[in-house]
Amino acid sequence: MIFLAVGTQLPFDRLARALDGWCAQTGRGREVFGQIGKMGPESFRPTHFEWQAQIAPDQFNTKMQQADVIVSHAGMGTIITALNLGKPLVIMARRAHLNEHRNDHQHGTVKRFREREGVFAVENEKELSDTLVKLLADGVEMQEERISRFADESLTNALHELIHKH
Repeated sequence: MIFLAVGTQLPFDRLARALDGWCAQTGRGREVFGQIGKMGPESFRPTHFEWQAQIAPDQFNTKMQQADVIVSHAGMGTIITALNLGKPLVIMARRAHLNEHRNDHQHGTVKRFREREGVFAVENEKELSDTLVKLLADGVEMQEERISRFADESLTNALHELIHKH
């Protein structure tokens, strides 16, 4: 299953439209579920895969665990959860100049994670399509260890030392 997650605050029409187009082209819409965000009257509504604007946290966690591939905006919550679960993650940044967000912090996030194993950064519909086709045909083995839910011990030790120094 492919799980699309765009966060709860804003829709991400460009990403939802790109995935909907891929579903129409490949006929694989039955394999996709999308959480597409709070919608306005002009928001894009996919027709080739099942979706909801928002889902409950427990349903979100279940979808994340069931997913073979996660497609997402470059939101840290989804990135961290996908890495923690060891799931292949396709990310696309919301862009301020396209009125998808207030600033381009997600573009910086994509640049930071672009080289990480198991994370696939895409910029447009073609790159999304090509990446999904490759992932679903070849699969992807997550070689890197899953990230921990907890901070690295060296960080907590450094913080402890800093706090108790003063």
